[in-house]
Amino acid sequence: MKKYHLILIAILSLSLISGCDDEDETLGQPELTVSGVASTAFFGDSLAFSAQVSDLENVPLSTLKARLFFGEDLVSETVIRTKTEGTYSGKLFVPFLPNIPDGTASLEFVVQNIEFATKVHKVNLPVSRPDFPYLTLVTADGEYPMEKTGSNQYAASEDFPQKVKAVIKAPAFGVRGNELTFGWKEGVVQHNSETQISFSNSTAGIYDITFNTLTYAASPFIILRFAGSEMAMVDDNNYKIEKELQQEAAISIEGFVDLNDWWIDPDFLEANEDGTFTFLPSSGKYRVTANFEHRYFIFEVMAGNDLATLQADGSGALWIIGENIGKPSLANTTGWNPDKAICFAPVAPKVYQVTLVGGENISTASINFKFFHQKNWGGEYTNTTLTTESDLIFVGDGENGRDKGNLGLVEGVTLEAGKTYVLKVDITAGRDNAVLTVTEE
Repeated sequence: MKKYHLILIAILSLSLISGCDDEDETLGQPELTVSGVASTAFFGDSLAFSAQVSDLENVPLSTLKARLFFGEDLVSETVIRTKTEGTYSGKLFVPFLPNIPDGTASLEFVVQNIEFATKVHKVNLPVSRPDFPYLTLVTADGEYPMEKTGSNQYAASEDFPQKVKAVIKAPAFGVRGNELTFGWKEGVVQHNSETQISFSNSTAGIYDITFNTLTYAASPFIILRFAGSEMAMVDDNNYKIEKELQQEAAISIEGFVDLNDWWIDPDFLEANEDGTFTFLPSSGKYRVTANFEHRYFIFEVMAGNDLATLQADGSGALWIIGENIGKPSLANTTGWNPDKAICFAPVAPKVYQVTLVGGENISTASINFKFFHQKNWGGEYTNTTLTTESDLIFVGDGENGRDKGNLGLVEGVTLEAGKTYVLKVDITAGRDNAVLTVTEE
């Protein structure tokens, strides 16, 4: 009896499997005939195609897809709804991408009915890079021809300003080509971007702006280096690095033709006779931003890949947000904008310093700023966690003319224009026991 039961179970199992297979079978038999497809193409072409579609079992159709593969990568697709049998036409864009050599792509057409049955038609498509006769540099001031100077290489030679913002346009090539625009996107030159590329030369005058349509390499861009590392472009006016810097190390700053006109933050750098600078704060990781709008370097303490915050034991970083203070001058006041928060220089373990000049970095008649645990709203100092015995600056308690933790000038005090004031915050006793000292120099 037991053997009989096992046989019966096996038969039932086979029946169930067979039933599932029948349910998974797709219905219909799509048919597909493709015509009008070019035998070769250029990168940047729009390929016209026509396809006659039907289903031999009259199952309603769903879609017609035209797909282009570079190797195994799907790089372009056109989808057409096909509710009834008939002839459908469309276009498929052959993308213009960098560093793709001439070769053979795979063109695939797929018709599908509503039951997911498909018919596929595949063809090989030789694709090559256009040999443009010229390119055009387009700026707000006008357009400049970029003449061909080599294989895929073009240049515009003009009397340019030191900085040029432009996009590059390539003309439609061949009978199926499209005009292409090259602009800035995600830190590099890319096609199909209208964002201007910020070219920059060491000086204004006659120089070449170049572009390679194979590699997308463009020039010129000023190469700026800080402490031996190339600074990355953040936007038109800012370049940055993030790296470990050692206290008392000699720092080289390269690529700045007008460095003598830049403001050097005395809390972070001291000029040496050989053209280098001594790094003054404690060793650690810093974000250094070269700001061309105000011509100064912004130093910010980091912890790993993020800006540092003040820790419970007093280590980390301390920040200033508020009015009547600014670097490199009061023309760039911080205000109540956390994005412009000033980072103290960590001059010793859990000791932070900012050096200010009356009338230049700090207002002489009135101040109203405070200290924060981070470069944002959140933890901040109040009169219960920050004290001072200064006869120049007081800590607000909410009733003495300043909000809790905001700094103000002692009644009757006016800071002297041109005099240096060093604000030092000692947090060696922990974050909730900070002591502010103010020294005149």
